[in-house]
Amino acid sequence: MRVLSGIQPTGGLHLGNLLGAILRWVRMQDGAECLYFLADLHSLSEYMEPEVRRASVREMAAALIASGIDPAKSILFAQSAVPAHAELCWLLNGTARMGWLNRMTQWKDKAGKNREGASVALFDYPVLQAADILLYQATHVPVGEDQKQHIELTRDIALKFNADFDADVFVPPEPFIGGGAAARVMSLRDGRAKMSKSDPSDMSRVNLTDSDDDIAQKIRKAKTDPEPLPEDPALLEERPEARNLVGILAAMSGESIEQVLARFAGQGFGQFKPVLADALVALLAPLRTRLEEFRRDPAELDRMLADGAERAQQLAAPTLAAAYRAVGLTS
Repeated sequence: MRVLSGIQPTGGLHLGNLLGAILRWVRMQDGAECLYFLADLHSLSEYMEPEVRRASVREMAAALIASGIDPAKSILFAQSAVPAHAELCWLLNGTARMGWLNRMTQWKDKAGKNREGASVALFDYPVLQAADILLYQATHVPVGEDQKQHIELTRDIALKFNADFDADVFVPPEPFIGGGAAARVMSLRDGRAKMSKSDPSDMSRVNLTDSDDDIAQKIRKAKTDPEPLPEDPALLEERPEARNLVGILAAMSGESIEQVLARFAGQGFGQFKPVLADALVALLAPLRTRLEEFRRDPAELDRMLADGAERAQQLAAPTLAAAYRAVGLTS
C-alpha cells in the first residue's frame, strides 16, 4: 500500500488541520509507505508574494515534523522540487476534458461569478492533483468529503489514459479510509462553518502556535448555548457549537462522542470548557516547543526536504518515463 497526500503551504496550521488530517497522517506512517508533500505548485493558483511562499514552505515543513511526521519513516518534500509533477500534469492535460473540469465543485466555489478572472492554474488544479497521485502509483489517498470528487476525476484520467494509449501506465487510486477517524473541526464562533485560517477572526480557530493562555481564552469564549450536555448524542444535532466542542475533545482523547457525553451529561459548559482547554494545552504545548526548535534551524529543514525530494524523484522517474513512451514522445 502506498499512501500520498499534500497540503498547501499557505499559512499557519490550526487545530482543524491537526485533527482533520495531520494526526491521521502520523498514524498511517506505521501501516503503509507514505509520501507527504508541500503543494507549493498548487499555491500558484492564487497570487502570493515570493518571499512569503518560500518562508511558508519551511514553516509548514517544520509544523508537520513537529506534529509527528517522521522524515525517516515517510517521504516529505516540496512539490516543486520534483519537476516530474509539472511534466506529468502537462501530459495528462491531453487526456483530461474541459467538461470534467467544469463540473468540479471546488472550481465553481472558488471561481464564483468571476470565472473569466480566475487563473488557469485554479481551473487546471485537479489535473495537477491527478499527476501528484498517479506519478507515484499511489494506491490510497486520504481525503475529506470535499475532495472525493477529485479522486474520482483522477481515476477517470488514469483509466482514459491507459485505454487511449493501450498502456498499463497508471494505477487508479482509491480514497483512503484508514488511519483512524478524521475529525471535522468547526469554527469556534460558528459551529456550521469549518475552522479555517481564512476566517478574519482569530478567535474562530486554535492555531498550533497559540500560547497556553491564548488557547484557554479562545475555548472560554467559544460560542456555546445555555443548555447542559445531554447523554444522547442525537440531542446534539441541533446544537452545532456544542457538537463541535464535544467532537474536539473526543478526537483528542480517543473517546467516542457517547463516552464524552457519559462523563459530562447534565453538566454545563462552565464545567466542560476547562477540561477541553487543558486537553488542548497538553496536546499543543510540546508540539509548539518542537516547532520553535525547527524554526531555529532552517538549514536542517532544507536538508530533510532535499533528501525527501531525491527519494520522491527516484520513485517518480519510472512512471514519468512510461507516460512519455506511451504518448510517443520517447521510444
